[in-house]
Amino acid sequence: MGSRWYGVCNQPEWTTMQETLTPAMRAFLDEPRFAVVTTLNRDGSPHMTVLWYDLQGNEIVMNAERHRQKIANLRCNPHIGLTVEDAYRYISVYGMATLVDDPPTTKADIYRLAIRYCGPVEGQRLFATEYGHEQRITIRLPIQRMHTLGFGPERGG
Repeated sequence: MGSRWYGVCNQPEWTTMQETLTPAMRAFLDEPRFAVVTTLNRDGSPHMTVLWYDLQGNEIVMNAERHRQKIANLRCNPHIGLTVEDAYRYISVYGMATLVDDPPTTKADIYRLAIRYCGPVEGQRLFATEYGHEQRITIRLPIQRMHTLGFGPERGG
C-alpha cells in the first residue's frame, strides 16, 4: 500500500503558523523578490504563476493583465496562496483575494511594481511602452494567515 499524504499532519517544529508579520518578515517582504501565486482552476487543480508583489501595510498587492487565467480563477473562487522565498527562508500567505478593477488604481499599482522591480528608468519605459496600455487588474491579499520558515529565534529572525 502506498503512502497516504492526506488527512491531518503534524507541522514540523521548524515551521510556524502566524497571523502577524514581525519586523524581520516585513524586511524580507520589502525586498523585490518574486512571489509564487496559486489559484484554483474550475476543476480544483492548482494554477501556479510567478508575480511581482508589493507589501502595503498588511496586504500583499499584485497586478496582472485582465485576461490571465489567475484572474478568471479568482473571479470564480477568491482563495489564493502566495509564497515568497530566498532558499533558506519563506513566507506563505493564504486567504481570500480582492480584485480591483479601477483603471487609475490598477495603472498606479503596475507603475509602482515596475519601478520596484526594474528601477526608475526601465520601470518608466516599460510602463510607457507596455504596462500602461494594458487592461489590468490589481489583486489584494490581506495578511491574515501565514506559514513561515526561518524567522524564528533558532534562525536569528
